[in-house]
Amino acid sequence: MSALLSKAFKAIRNYLKFSDRTLLIFCIITSAFGIFIIYKCTTYFFGSLSYTYVQLGAALIGLTLAILISLIDYRNLADLWKIHTPVAFFLVILTFFFGLKTTGADDRAWLEIPFTSLTFQPSEILKLSFILTFSLHLEKVKEHINSLSQVILLCIHGAIPTLLIVLQGDDGSALVFFSIFLFMLFSADISWKYILPPLAALPAVAFILWQYIMTPDQKARFEVVFNPDAYPLTVGVQPRQGRIALGSGMLFGKGFDANLRKVPAVQSDYIFAFIGETLGFLGCLAVIILLSGVCFRALYNAHKSDDYLGRFICVGVFAMLAAQSVINIGMVLTVLPVIGITLPLFSAGGTSVVVTFCAIGLVMSVAYHNRHRNRRR
Repeated sequence: MSALLSKAFKAIRNYLKFSDRTLLIFCIITSAFGIFIIYKCTTYFFGSLSYTYVQLGAALIGLTLAILISLIDYRNLADLWKIHTPVAFFLVILTFFFGLKTTGADDRAWLEIPFTSLTFQPSEILKLSFILTFSLHLEKVKEHINSLSQVILLCIHGAIPTLLIVLQGDDGSALVFFSIFLFMLFSADISWKYILPPLAALPAVAFILWQYIMTPDQKARFEVVFNPDAYPLTVGVQPRQGRIALGSGMLFGKGFDANLRKVPAVQSDYIFAFIGETLGFLGCLAVIILLSGVCFRALYNAHKSDDYLGRFICVGVFAMLAAQSVINIGMVLTVLPVIGITLPLFSAGGTSVVVTFCAIGLVMSVAYHNRHRNRRR
């Protein structure tokens, strides 16, 4: 028994020696803070611990998966694209036929887990698969990335999952996919000759989208950004209530026992408003610091990676987490339209928490296996 324990402790020490301990600690602290916030939020407004149990369970499952994923060589995970990519796409396509709505959502982007009352969001799984497949694609064409044919193929690769999610009706997730695509493409040193023309065409594209493609609801959400008092009984309610709640906390917050303002989807999309009201500017600053620590640690591992595949994976994870954080906080500040994006590790949502930890596991895999290889040299 003692020999078995000795081997176990040796394995743990060996893992901690080569893993990114800083990233792991940031994630654990951020997740613990998020669970505490969900507990306070949902018990105050809903008088229920169900959200807390889901958040805690998802965090424990996610942390376990992150550690397991980090032990698997990221090259092997990328090479398994023939398995995880068809599964991810199949699950997303199922939502077109069997998709469910969740409270406060407009799109049927969730599937029910068989034999339970729980649901999950397949597009979250597709994000991980896309990061792996696009990283592999970029690595294979890195030396010829500025060939027009390769750029076209890369754009098609990025457009397929993005447009599929647009058709699903989840504009927020589609924007995250597009952000991942852009950040990863830029990190591969694509030539400015392919960047400047689309930038120059942006005004024309925006005009066409506004005039012929965007729905009245989508236009209204943008109008609220420029005129916060617009649509006071419909799409303007959530941003107005969220902005008031956020600002009312001032520097130190009202605390958790004050008379708090109920904001639609306060436990998910607008959890940052609850943090601002209860913990004030300092609480919001703590959230931003923690999420920034996680994001920039992913970039650090991208910089330290020995190969392009590891670098692209880390950049993809950074883009996913950074985009979600910026968009979510921007929604609450009413500088961006409300499009239904969760705040990583803070918003209620089991799928989001598990997938975020799995993404962190990919970054930790890059760090762990690069350090192992360097030791052997």
